[in-house]
Amino acid sequence: MAKAKIYRLAAIVERFGGEILGDPQTRVSQVATLQSAKAEHISFLAHAKYREQLSSTQAGAIIVGRSARDLTERPRIVCDDPYLYFAKVSALFNAPVVIKPGVHATAVVERGTKVPASASIGAGTYIGRGVKLGRGVVVGQGCHIGNEVEIGAASRLQARVTIYHGCRLGERALVHSGAVIGADGFGIALDQGVWRKIPQIGRVMIGDDVEIGANTCVDRGALDDTVIEDGVKLDNLIQIGHNVHIGAHTAIAGCTGIAGSTRIGRHCMIGGAAIIVGHLDIAEKVVIHAGTMVTKSIRRAGSYGGYPAEDSRRWARRLALLHRLEGLYERIAHIEQQLLSRKEIG
Repeated sequence: MAKAKIYRLAAIVERFGGEILGDPQTRVSQVATLQSAKAEHISFLAHAKYREQLSSTQAGAIIVGRSARDLTERPRIVCDDPYLYFAKVSALFNAPVVIKPGVHATAVVERGTKVPASASIGAGTYIGRGVKLGRGVVVGQGCHIGNEVEIGAASRLQARVTIYHGCRLGERALVHSGAVIGADGFGIALDQGVWRKIPQIGRVMIGDDVEIGANTCVDRGALDDTVIEDGVKLDNLIQIGHNVHIGAHTAIAGCTGIAGSTRIGRHCMIGGAAIIVGHLDIAEKVVIHAGTMVTKSIRRAGSYGGYPAEDSRRWARRLALLHRLEGLYERIAHIEQQLLSRKEIG
């Protein structure tokens, strides 16, 4: 097991900025939650509902926002965005494991593919003809890389990733186990009661710094390519249909399904289990709540939720009114009973 890295708060602030309150020589070696932290840990407060844990935490230091700077006497780093700061500190303590370069004896690399000396190919992996691998690429155990695939420098594929022929993965990508990139899109045509398969001749083109979660599927295009731009983050168990285009730096949570030929703008956030039907246009900087069903194009930035989707404020108001219906019904029934009683008396 690797020896833990130890940093003083002063060194962390020198690297990432922020303001230290308390002893700048406080030493920490890992991140942890407020509840589980010990003296060697640095924790963070990013949400008001966890403020009560400040009084009982054993953390050696805490990352807090400016509004919370005086809520604890423990050594702390004050910054604008505690969650983002925590992410940077966590990456400092938990750098990816360095993989030794080389091709495992059980891997199969077909003719016409050159493996850079800096790359690592795991046990039982198959790499097809004409594959282009960038410097420092890591392909984990049991992966299948089809013919003419391109994988950019410093990208890492975990075990059992499948990339079909002709697809392209940019630099510094991270693809988790079980992901399938470039399988056929769901293209079929009805012929007198029988479904006929439509050949899917497009590709999947993925930009730089993209992360694809475990068991997520990105289908190849039917005619044009399926495109995922730079910096997109896909959670586990997502289905991306054929010819979908996802704009740069959009983040999509698990179990979301996006049907074919939908275009999603840059910097969007899509909650888990959302459903987006095909051939829609989603504007930039759109937030779609978890469990939302999108059946129409969204042309303006904003927050949307419901079934089907609508502006979040209207959706929340409708939910509030819906929850009041039972009480309203009882009041109306009571009034009707009173009116009926008066009528009988009269």
